[in-house]
Amino acid sequence: MRLWALLGALALCAFGAMPALAEEKTLEERIKQLEKTIQEMKEEEKREREGVPPGVERPEVLRPEAPSAEPGVGSLPEVGRERRAPTQPALSFGSTGSGRLVYAKPFVAAPKAIVGGYMDIQWRAQRKGSIENGYGGISSNFDQQRFVPFIYADVTEHVKIASEIEFEHAIRETDSSEISLEFGHIDYLIREPINLRAGIILLPIGKFNLLHDSPLNDLTDRPLVSQLVIPTTFPETGAGIYGTFYPTRLSKMDYELYITTGPCGYDTDGTPRISEQNGTRNARQRKCPTEDGFDINNGKAVVGRMAFSPVLGVEVAGSGYYGNSSPAFSSSYTPLSILALDWTLQRGRWELIGEAAWAYARGNSRAIAGSTFAGAPPAGALITNQTGNNSVGIPPQRMNGFYIQGNYHFMPQWLAKWAPNRFGEGSIFTAVIRYDRVNTNLDNSSGGFGDLEQISFGLNYRPIEDAAFKMSYQYQPMAFNANTDQRIHDSAFVVSAATYF
Repeated sequence: MRLWALLGALALCAFGAMPALAEEKTLEERIKQLEKTIQEMKEEEKREREGVPPGVERPEVLRPEAPSAEPGVGSLPEVGRERRAPTQPALSFGSTGSGRLVYAKPFVAAPKAIVGGYMDIQWRAQRKGSIENGYGGISSNFDQQRFVPFIYADVTEHVKIASEIEFEHAIRETDSSEISLEFGHIDYLIREPINLRAGIILLPIGKFNLLHDSPLNDLTDRPLVSQLVIPTTFPETGAGIYGTFYPTRLSKMDYELYITTGPCGYDTDGTPRISEQNGTRNARQRKCPTEDGFDINNGKAVVGRMAFSPVLGVEVAGSGYYGNSSPAFSSSYTPLSILALDWTLQRGRWELIGEAAWAYARGNSRAIAGSTFAGAPPAGALITNQTGNNSVGIPPQRMNGFYIQGNYHFMPQWLAKWAPNRFGEGSIFTAVIRYDRVNTNLDNSSGGFGDLEQISFGLNYRPIEDAAFKMSYQYQPMAFNANTDQRIHDSAFVVSAATYF
């Protein structure tokens, strides 16, 4: 009896507790339902932000196809979709898949490259018909001068790729159009003070050769010294090191040092490629008549730049280049050396920038051993009657030049109030004045084709820093008409647009 009484009491207690348990269960269900509702509201809000229509699954919840275990096998990949993984399938000649093998690339499964670039367009009106066009010269012209795609990639945390492809005057299918790899190199990052670089390298001679993009610069035309003495753009194939270190708490030092292919100073018949009219431009590796852009001798060039910034907004740098320009068939040694100094001073709305360069093409005015061009004198004798030089036709050895440029950045408040969407935050005007002076033949005291002077006044508008609409007036008291081979006084009005993309 005792046992039954105990069981009965327990049963009565259980029946008494059942309403409480039921109430507790209902409360738990309500909490779960509330959490579910909140989650659905968050999902709906996220869909609205991303613009996903109702009833359509968001991309990240679409049914993903399992990655193939072997490249080139399975369904076609979604190129460009972020699908990085700790490990990727190994690529080898064991891969199969016929037409799908074109997708058997590591960047398809794990995209890591960035594509961008810049382009520019200009209209130029010269006072005289000094614009070269092959028909005797013109005084007004539109020119799509450059379209330049960039490709950058992070292969790993330490391995980087950087490249620039230039299409210059690409509407024309002639020798005057230019399609080339402006630079393309692999970097291996070690530490901030020292890193490795190899490939086609923009040579660190002056600062403008490194920062020559059209949208970056406040005037349309490049400085004369950066066209004739330092032939921007100036790349060569090679390898070297670069880095940054900090001498004090506020200062820093940047450096680059490379060994490269070297200059191409002569044609295959011994004709000098460095001239008074073109300066050092035709001695670049990219202009060399060798079919593959290979070295013309077994010598190499050394190039480097050291930049010191004592405080933020101030930088002064020196750079140098030295290499043998003679071809392999000649026993002559005629090195080309270039020294440069550049400076940047920034304070508030004001900037003062500039660059000076000195070039010495030793022996360029005398015939090298093995010369076979028409009228070639004996080795070591003075060359005369060479076109593109002074009246006697003697090629130059020494040349120099400089530019100094002042920029003032401003935005009128009345414009910002009148049209804030056009002239609001991020947009800016810049007033520019630049003085250019260059002489590509210091050995000719009478003043030759390369004795040039120019003053430029400019104004540009940037809706954002990446894009610029520019106009400028150029006064050219000492100019040269390449169509008539005459020294002239000239002037020009230039309007252009340039933007990164």
